[in-house]
Amino acid sequence: MRLCLTVLASVTLAFSMTSARAIESVDLAAEALIVDTHIDVPFRVYRNPETDVTRRTAEGQFDLDRAKSGGLNVAFMSIYIPASVDEAGNAKSLADELIALVHKIASTAPDSLAVATCTRDVEVQKSKGLLSLPLGMENGGPIEGDLGNVAYFRDKGIRYITLAHSKSNHISDSSYDSNEPWQGLSEFGHKLIPEMNKQGIMVDISHVSDNAAWQVLESSKVPVIASHSSLRFFVPGFERNMTDEMVVALARNGGVIQINFGSSFLTAAARSWSKNRTSAISAFQEEHNLQSDSEEVAAFRQDWTMQHPYPFARLADVLDHIDRVVKLAGIDHVGIGSDYDGVGPTLPEDLKDVSSYPNLIVGLRARGYSDDNIKKVLGGNLMRVWTEVENYAIANGNGPSCESS
Repeated sequence: MRLCLTVLASVTLAFSMTSARAIESVDLAAEALIVDTHIDVPFRVYRNPETDVTRRTAEGQFDLDRAKSGGLNVAFMSIYIPASVDEAGNAKSLADELIALVHKIASTAPDSLAVATCTRDVEVQKSKGLLSLPLGMENGGPIEGDLGNVAYFRDKGIRYITLAHSKSNHISDSSYDSNEPWQGLSEFGHKLIPEMNKQGIMVDISHVSDNAAWQVLESSKVPVIASHSSLRFFVPGFERNMTDEMVVALARNGGVIQINFGSSFLTAAARSWSKNRTSAISAFQEEHNLQSDSEEVAAFRQDWTMQHPYPFARLADVLDHIDRVVKLAGIDHVGIGSDYDGVGPTLPEDLKDVSSYPNLIVGLRARGYSDDNIKKVLGGNLMRVWTEVENYAIANGNGPSCESS
């Protein structure tokens, strides 16, 4: 897939450099395999059915035009199941609906998009100039306590499962939930990990509690991923991110942490802003005895936000997270899990949407990374993990089911 040179303006704004150097970065984006393991397009389209991401869109961070401009080759589509849907008993049906929606998107632009279910698909589809759309399930609720559903969703194309989301579920405690009934994984969760290993589905520890993450790392027979997490070192107290010790353990497991681009994942300032705004709004509601959806609260929220501008992270902050993973664990254990279309307008300067990956290349080069190592960060490391997970499944009699075969 060749790139549109429209990205050069944003690249040169980010860095003082010659146009030749900028073109080199765009060329590397075209040559390399760029894999982003977490893009929330399906739920965005589900909520707004009129949205057509095969055309340029004014809203959101992903569409086909911008993906081509950024050199994106592999966009894991998040099959996101809200905790409320899981609790209502509708998780599996929503997962089926979102999976079908991704197939519909791909069928709308068959000359540009294709669903991918194995590493071979990615290779073949890239050679044809197609953007691959593999599937990752965000929240294991649709498994519904039935190990048979692992094979069911494997056959549907799911290639990683984030065990929990914003609330603890029947599989795992959540990092966002103070209620931790399992102190890690449930009894079923402990059975689920080896079944996912056998079926060739990557285990994703983003969103789970610390105890659950450690238990997964101890039990998985294949490398594990954190599909869209960053480092707690830079945002102290934010359990959704990984500790240094977890990153080291993830590397021992052979896995990879895919850095989340949301500003509140990257800097303490952005995280504090969100907490301060929530506290101010709650105090205003309580003082005036107002409902959260009242016009007065909406006006207060808008006014507070205008008086306290959001402290957007910068490209440099993303690079800091990558640098620290490399320092702790080595170059083979870090990648990209942007959370585009999932973290709203909180994205860093110079990484606002899927056209921005060349900016990341410029930044990595400026910090001394070789092109071979940049290719590892852009997608090589994730593909290595995916291949190892596939091979383990093959050894257990579950060879990959490929769209391209």
